[in-house]
Formats: sequence, C-alpha cells, structure tokens
Amino acid sequence: MNRTTPTRIPNYYLYGDRDSDVELDFLHVEPILDRSGPNGWRILAHAHPEHLQIILLHAGGGTIRLEDQSHPLPVPCILVLPEGCVHQFEFDPGTDGYVVTAALGFMGNATIGDPRLAQAVARPAILGLTDSGIDEPAVIDTFDWLLREFVWSAPGRRAAITALFMRLLVIVLRLGITQASANPLTPDRDQDLLIRYRAMIERQFRHQRSPSVYAAELAVTTARLNAACKARTGRTASELLHQRILLEAKRYLLYTDNSVAQIAHMTGFDDPAYFNRFFAQRAGISPGQYRKQDGTD
Repeated sequence: MNRTTPTRIPNYYLYGDRDSDVELDFLHVEPILDRSGPNGWRILAHAHPEHLQIILLHAGGGTIRLEDQSHPLPVPCILVLPEGCVHQFEFDPGTDGYVVTAALGFMGNATIGDPRLAQAVARPAILGLTDSGIDEPAVIDTFDWLLREFVWSAPGRRAAITALFMRLLVIVLRLGITQASANPLTPDRDQDLLIRYRAMIERQFRHQRSPSVYAAELAVTTARLNAACKARTGRTASELLHQRILLEAKRYLLYTDNSVAQIAHMTGFDDPAYFNRFFAQRAGISPGQYRKQDGTD
C-alpha cells in the first residue's frame, strides 16, 4: 500500500496538527497562506469534529470539495464549515484571507443571547461578498483585528476577541439571509441530525443522560443517531454527551470555587463518588487533581 494514501479521513483541531491539548473554549486565527502555502496550496480532505471554521477569501481563488461536491470559490467570499464537515481545498497560489477556527464551547458562550447567530453557522455555506450589501473593507478589517487581538496579549484580549467573533457571526447571519436561495450547499442527513442532537444536548445534558431518549425525541433509532455521530465526529452519541458533561465540569473546576461535591450536583450527578469516577475515566486524573494542576486551588 502507498504510505501516502490515508486509510481514513483525519480529524484535526488545525490542519496537520494532531495535538489534542487545545483550548476547548477558545478559537484560533491565522492567514490562509500560513498553512496553505507550505502545503503547496492544497489542503487534503479532513474534518474538525469539535470546531467550526469561518474563512474569508479576499484574493486568489480555487475550489472547495465539501463532502461529495466540488464548488468554485468566488472571491471575495466567506466560507462556513460546521463541525464534522469533510472538506478539501485546492487554492490558487497566492490566495489570501483568514481562517478562524472556533471551539464549539466558545461559540456556544458567544451566542447564548441570540440563537440566530449559532444557527447562522450550523450549516455549510459559500457566501459571496460582491453586491451583497456588506462592506468588503469592513469585513476584512474585522478579520484583521481578530488576528491582531489573537496574537497580542493586551488587557481585555478575550473580551475583544469575543466581540469581534460575534461581529463575524452577525456578518454571516446577514449574508445567509440575503443569499439563502443562491447558496449551493445543503447539509446531508448525518450533519443535520448531528446539529439537532448537539442542540438538544446543550439544553438537557444536566438531567438527561440516555442517548436513546434523545434519539426518540429526534424521531430516529439509537443506532441511526450513533451512525450519524460517528460519521461526522468519529464519536458515538454517548461519547459526545459525556464530552459535553466533562467540559462543563472542567469549567466549574477552573472558574469557580465550588467544591467537587457541589460541582457534581451542578452537572447532574446525585453521587459525588460516581462523578469522581466519571471524570477520572475521561480526563485521566481526578477532579481535585485537575483543579490543582491548573493552579486554581
């Protein structure tokens, strides 16, 4: 077998980077040329199961293969790639723009006050800026400032990044509304089911722990829900649910002074001992050790 031929479609946080130790509640910003240039302007098929991407192209061009369809990239444009979407790029040399990779937790916190912003990036889209009514220099300026804040360590950095990211979501929302009928991309059934399942998890994970109940509410079998989750994220429905619970527990451990027992109850566990076992099995250390490791105890 050719060693360069992948045996499966890889999942990444950032393309080519298999490091799983990332900020689950944050984002990453970089110019397109930083990663595409060294890779010969070709980004092979991959997916981001825990992150979404918003990409601006303002010079150059090329094609994107999203799932089983190829599309030319109109420049200037914004691309929306939800979590789990398999995509591949063939950029023209010298293509310029930005790639914003946002963790689902960060996106969820940023959009909690307006669910329309989350819905705007829930499905793949190619959104042209020409004759869109959106000021192109202002869009480029938003991405540019987002990159500046990302690489700086100035006071208020996270607040500034959150504000700029929300501005991007508003831009995507407005472009999506004006171009809904012209956008050629439609979600497949697996992606659509995953989006609805994640939304239900967000609302119910503290008190509902059975994927079969979620499947029934989604009007599918548990096997069908598992198949969709595996196809788009490489994880089962239970694993996605447990991952969300674990993330919430980590947030409380890092950002509050609540005891481990209190956090157990806040995340839906009646038995703190069971919470400790649940956490340790998935994080590799106990809740108390995790808190001390991060210097919050």
